[in-house]
Amino acid sequence: MKQWYETLFENYGEKYDNESFSQGTIGECDFIEKEINHDKKLKIIDIGCGTGRHAIELAKRGYSITGIDLSESLLEKAREKAKQKGLQIDFLKHDARNLPFDKQFDVAIMMCEGAFPLMETDEMNYEILKNVSQSLKENAKFIFTTLNGLFPIFNSIEEFCAANTDDGNATYHKNTFDLMTFRDYNITKVEDDNGVEKELKCNERYYIPSEITWLLKTLGFKKIEIFGAKLGAFSREDKLTTDDFEMLVITER
Repeated sequence: MKQWYETLFENYGEKYDNESFSQGTIGECDFIEKEINHDKKLKIIDIGCGTGRHAIELAKRGYSITGIDLSESLLEKAREKAKQKGLQIDFLKHDARNLPFDKQFDVAIMMCEGAFPLMETDEMNYEILKNVSQSLKENAKFIFTTLNGLFPIFNSIEEFCAANTDDGNATYHKNTFDLMTFRDYNITKVEDDNGVEKELKCNERYYIPSEITWLLKTLGFKKIEIFGAKLGAFSREDKLTTDDFEMLVITER
């Protein structure tokens, strides 16, 4: 039986690129470039790359990058976009819980809940972090965003999503946040690229900073920094607060 995130991303490439949460690519890549000191010798892996928006933008700037995703539909869109721009990028279908790479990359990025924290158990989410760690060389850097567990304690997820969703985007209803598991349960409604309407029972795991810090430390990451994540405007100046829907994590081996 397919999980909700597998069904959601079937035939969704066009609609995905029009979602409000996917409009910050340029600014986010500016930040990533700065974090890796504009070093074009580095090999980058984009985990949960979707339609390749970050991978393509970084490749345009001269970086060597590999994109992986579970959705063949999104990967097809990524390959089509890269071909149109004359870019050679390896877009590969892999489950982030079981990656075939061993110390092959200098940098990993995982933007906009591309894989973590969508999994149905905490153990599966941990496997994603573990596999990213195994894919990285020593002294590598890992940059990712994830859902901020401090946000739903003080704010309504449903109200936030409604206020930040454009016409034609996926909508989220009947949100219920479980304080025991830090999971948000909701009904997601979306129309795919073929005009088929889907209504899915979804749940996503929100993490608090201390959890992320502990998980990364168990995997050998030494330097762990966490900031607020503002769409298209990542900054080390943004101290994480209860009003940040996402957190930005920057960590090194």
